[in-house]
Amino acid sequence: MDWSREWLGARATILLPTLVAVLSFATGVVNIGAMTISGPLADVVPHSAQRAAGFTGALTGFSLLLSVVGLRRRLRVAWYSTVVLLPVSALQGIVQSSAFAVPLVVLSLVSLPTMLLNRRRFDREVDLSTAQLAAGAALLGAQVYGTVGTYALRDEFNNVSTLTDAFYYTLVTASTVGYGDLTPATEQATLFAMSVVVLGTASFAIALGSLLGPAIEKRLSEALGNMTEAQLELFENHVVVLGYGDLTEPIIDELVGTTDFIVITPDPDTAARLQQRDIAVLTADPSDEEPLEKAGISDARAAVAATNNDAQDALAILTAHNLNPDLNIVAAATERENVEKLRRAGANTVISPALIGGHLLVQSALGREGMENIADHLLDIEREEDAEI
Repeated sequence: MDWSREWLGARATILLPTLVAVLSFATGVVNIGAMTISGPLADVVPHSAQRAAGFTGALTGFSLLLSVVGLRRRLRVAWYSTVVLLPVSALQGIVQSSAFAVPLVVLSLVSLPTMLLNRRRFDREVDLSTAQLAAGAALLGAQVYGTVGTYALRDEFNNVSTLTDAFYYTLVTASTVGYGDLTPATEQATLFAMSVVVLGTASFAIALGSLLGPAIEKRLSEALGNMTEAQLELFENHVVVLGYGDLTEPIIDELVGTTDFIVITPDPDTAARLQQRDIAVLTADPSDEEPLEKAGISDARAAVAATNNDAQDALAILTAHNLNPDLNIVAAATERENVEKLRRAGANTVISPALIGGHLLVQSALGREGMENIADHLLDIEREEDAEI
């Protein structure tokens, strides 16, 4: 794979912001706890501003990690947030004026052009489920209810005088932290605090469930020998293997370590075995449009169809060709009479193993030069595979 595609493609837009997020968080934590901060701007920037930049830098790093999660799903809003946070992270590194902040500033500035070059990749709108919308509304509603109510009853609470105090009390109460520095002083305030506990913990539980749901789905997908959407979205300039059969196995052996590829097979047992070998696999019918689109057929460099069923291969080839007419499709015909049919379905190259084998045998029998070397080479490969088994 071309190095420019590797460093300027989809992987770079995920890896670089992730590194910036980790550096921003780590640098912020280091500078928050530092008693003295030295650097090129140490005499210009006030010490309080440097400490504040460390605190906000840690928050920026955490926010960038959340944006990276959105980038893996190719969300447009995540792209916007990352483009905003990267220069903010660089500015915070400059204000911190620390030797630890130099890599942060450099990496933040390097990451920004990569994000801008790959803007077209992030074209998905946020598609929240009903459960996720309900969880967000419940969490927000509980916080608003607790903050407004606590502020309205501030005279009946100890140490509550501002909206910030009211929000702080609601947050620590709903999250069951409860430091005990803000407490109700009257029976009415106590009853209200009880309602905040019930509504707040319930809203946090709902929100947690909406976050754990995708994680559970991921585990189930892996157990069934499948891939998640986030993993599928990282594929580009790869090879799509349409189906799986006896002819497919040596093809996979050649592809491993050579280029990125994904196998689409409807057999869950086969998918599970491939998954155990760390081979990217999608459990679906390769002749359907949806799994091919999920496998990134539009961004693929080639497709291979080599199962034992020429009819199924023809359907898969036809679908792949319709979705990406410029795709280079290679097929193996089990029956010689199906070679032309696979070409008409959309295959650019069709190879008949039986025809090639027969041709090699005849040419070798006739004493043609070079045929024996080719046959010996093929036999050597077969012997090596048998020895490994």
